[in-house]
Amino acid sequence: MKKYIFTLLACLVAIGVQAQTTLRWVDASTLGIIGQAEPTGKPYDRINTDEHRVPENCVGFCGFSTGLAVVFSTDSPTIAARWTTSQSMPGVNMSAITQKGLDLYIREGEEWVYAGVGRPTITAERRDKHEYTIIANAPTRAKECLMYLPIWDRVESLEIGIEEGSSITAIENPFRHKIIVHGSSITHGASSSRSGMTYPALLERRTGLYMVNLGYSGMSTLQEEFAHYLAQVESADAFLFDTFSNPSAEVIEERFDKFVDIIREKHPTTPLIFTQTIRRDTRNYNSKTEDFESRKQAMAERKVRERMKRDKHIYFLDSEGWVGYDHLGTADGTHPTDLGFMRMVEKMEPELKKILKKYGIK
Repeated sequence: MKKYIFTLLACLVAIGVQAQTTLRWVDASTLGIIGQAEPTGKPYDRINTDEHRVPENCVGFCGFSTGLAVVFSTDSPTIAARWTTSQSMPGVNMSAITQKGLDLYIREGEEWVYAGVGRPTITAERRDKHEYTIIANAPTRAKECLMYLPIWDRVESLEIGIEEGSSITAIENPFRHKIIVHGSSITHGASSSRSGMTYPALLERRTGLYMVNLGYSGMSTLQEEFAHYLAQVESADAFLFDTFSNPSAEVIEERFDKFVDIIREKHPTTPLIFTQTIRRDTRNYNSKTEDFESRKQAMAERKVRERMKRDKHIYFLDSEGWVGYDHLGTADGTHPTDLGFMRMVEKMEPELKKILKKYGIK
């Protein structure tokens, strides 16, 4: 009898707990979505390629949710998510959380505090349907939330789960101005541990400035199509470029001035800030890579500094020492880890703030 009563009580407790944590699911697209340079008509796409021409090999990446985030307020003690992505496998230089996961932060005063990740489901058979409780047993006060979406995959649908009886509301973009960040896999955030650890996302939370991530892994080569797209983003307050990581010295020499000309036609005085590509450790013991990288860096600096002589709104940031000198800042000799990105931001932030302050961007 005692055993029967104990079992019954355990079942009642379990039922009670389950009842307390019954979730109500809300379509995230009805909340605030930030991170798009312009509205796309598709909540989780960066660029609408039906309306804008981009390089052919970049069309797929335009549908990635890189840099996008859901912003909302909720008093729910539990925040969960269920979302759908593609069936793609995680990349060799990134985690599954980076590629397909979610990254949640909660605002405490002026600081965005890490709260948890949405872990994707990765099995041999299933890599597209995901559900995860990101936090539980949190305070029931209203919490201002920032949830970064996957950086290396499409998001077909996303729902946020909160406890029954709790509220959830959209909030305004918590960041100010608009800085368009265009570049390579380094901007894209290839080897960050999670989507909130890319350097644009880190800069965003540290400075309060709105950073739009238009990183295109391996495919940012000063193409005219991208220049035309960027030029028509009228709301851009500044442009930050990592456009020298992918092209050769010859491509930089051929395309740089035309790229700038196209943007300048629509943005005659908007600051264009070009960053030197970081020094890759892959060149340490490879003479061919050393030659390619050194010529590329030299050409990039020459072209920008030549342009600076006749355009007072163009800037060049030298990347010397940005990921450190101890060879610990990258995952593969090229792509920064969280350590590398933090080092980059610590070097970049003061220089960036100094430039932007001239334009009332602070």
